[in-house]
Amino acid sequence: MKLRNPLPLSCLFLIVSAASSLSAAPADVPGEPPTSWIDPDTGHRVIRMTREPNSLSFYFNDNAYTPDGKEMVYTTPGGISVLELATLQARQVVAGPARAIVVSRKTPTIYFTRRTDDPLISKLFSANVDTGETHEIGTLPRRGSIDSINADETLAAGTYTEGNGTEYGGGARDRGQSQSAVQPTNKLQMMKDRLARRLPMALFILDLRTGQAKAILHGTDWINHLQFSPTDPTRLMYAHEGPWQLVDRIWTIRTDGSQNMLVHKRTMEMEQDGHEWWGQDGKDIWYDLRMPEGALSIVSGYNVDTGERYRFNVDRYAWSIHYNSSPDGTLFCGDGCGHEAAWWASDANKWIYLFRPERIKDDNTLGRDLIHPGFMHAERLVNMSKHGYLLEPNPSFTPDQKLIVFRSNMFGPTYVFGVEVAKAVVATAQPGSE
Repeated sequence: MKLRNPLPLSCLFLIVSAASSLSAAPADVPGEPPTSWIDPDTGHRVIRMTREPNSLSFYFNDNAYTPDGKEMVYTTPGGISVLELATLQARQVVAGPARAIVVSRKTPTIYFTRRTDDPLISKLFSANVDTGETHEIGTLPRRGSIDSINADETLAAGTYTEGNGTEYGGGARDRGQSQSAVQPTNKLQMMKDRLARRLPMALFILDLRTGQAKAILHGTDWINHLQFSPTDPTRLMYAHEGPWQLVDRIWTIRTDGSQNMLVHKRTMEMEQDGHEWWGQDGKDIWYDLRMPEGALSIVSGYNVDTGERYRFNVDRYAWSIHYNSSPDGTLFCGDGCGHEAAWWASDANKWIYLFRPERIKDDNTLGRDLIHPGFMHAERLVNMSKHGYLLEPNPSFTPDQKLIVFRSNMFGPTYVFGVEVAKAVVATAQPGSE
């Protein structure tokens, strides 16, 4: 895909702002961060979407949007809230303490867990984001957590540590009750230590109609990052967690335990693949491929139906902690990276990025099952130089693809922000006017 041509100056006269589905945001409040501004370095409008200090958007690969695309669920220190995207009006749906999991793609439902009086046992709940009506679904296995809900809302997927071992409680993703998303400074060592413990774990499926749980996979690998296909209710992706260069990470499995398959096999020293996610059509698995870390970053895709593979090279100054794709699969985004989070990153990487993929085609190439190559055209959207990257921004597109949503502590407390994909068009005086 080609980058769009810049807007001619003649189109700038008398135009007030970029097109957006959002109505006017509430007025700025003294002492709070601005509700919106145009980034002077990029020309894109940034909107503060939440009003609560230390509010958080969802992890980048967890769906936060209602099926009609009109609302976004997020978390606050007080619980779980929902935001109307057109007006930025918010209301609380679930009072804390609660751990949000995901919003269903079928009904306007948020799934969440709460601990019981026994800190090693949690219960699964659902709440209708429109009415607030809440239902208890079932009790999880001891030391169990739920990560994902399937496409037809019949099953949940989670993991638990078997025996009397103690589970690792932080690092790649907080599995406790806390909503904190700040990564520990010794994350890499913690991940190495957790992987080396080889704790016996089970991947389980929980029936949302009966509340009954059934293990479908046992092992001593660290199982994490469970994600159901957004379209196939029987296909689940999961990860062998740990430092990426030490594990063959990305796998898929059927909900009956069959077809346990590795998606990407490492072939190089220090090769890493991770931060995987589903394309919204349920056909492609996308992930960050580093060959090796610090040298080359590639947004890679694998089609689960055809076996086709795609690799789009990313410029080293646009490397990101997380990448994500738009609902229609034509655009990608990235949250940049800082030296606080990765040794190979610098302040030059501290941006929210928009990526336009371009395939490199060669009709003369002979061979079958070859990887389709390409590269990403990177556009900077938000200057993140004041953001501390131990808090990962975790970008996602809104359903209408007009905003990229991310979390940031650039003003101190964490808030949820959105940046317009289209560059803002600012009113200018006509030639010759005073």
